Amino acid sequence: MSDIYKAIKADHDRHRELLEILGNTHGDSKERQEAWTEFYHDVKSHAAAEEETFYSKLISKTWGQDDARHSVHEHKELDDLMEELRETDMSSGAWLQKFKKLRHDYEHHIEEEEDEVFAKAREIIPAADIKGYGDRFLERKEQEAKLIEKKREEALEE
Repeated sequence: MSDIYKAIKADHDRHRELLEILGNTHGDSKERQEAWTEFYHDVKSHAAAEEETFYSKLISKTWGQDDARHSVHEHKELDDLMEELRETDMSSGAWLQKFKKLRHDYEHHIEEEEDEVFAKAREIIPAADIKGYGDRFLERKEQEAKLIEKKREEALEE
């Protein structure tokens, strides 16, 4: 059985690695394309699964509503920025500038989540109440990974 905090942190650690790779590559290289594709798909499925499992649990508690709303709002901002990056030529200066903003904002988001939100959640939510949420998160993430392109197409139609 997977612990929700460890499952989310493991994703964050991989995302940090991918951000490092992206920051150290240049132009429209194969390495940058592969790192970007993995980052884009994993962060999108991670965020959706996190909102549906972890943040839904937090929002059900009065004390957690502000933190959950704040984090979900940041997810939306990051998602918008990732969509801009997806549509921008990787070899352009504009891509690099947008990437630097994404990196800064995402690293801030995950640090805040791990340092502040997790600490509050551990204090307030009994372990028995969140037991099994790690597995739910991983299952939901897998389902969300299959929906990324469909959701993107639907968003473009709106």
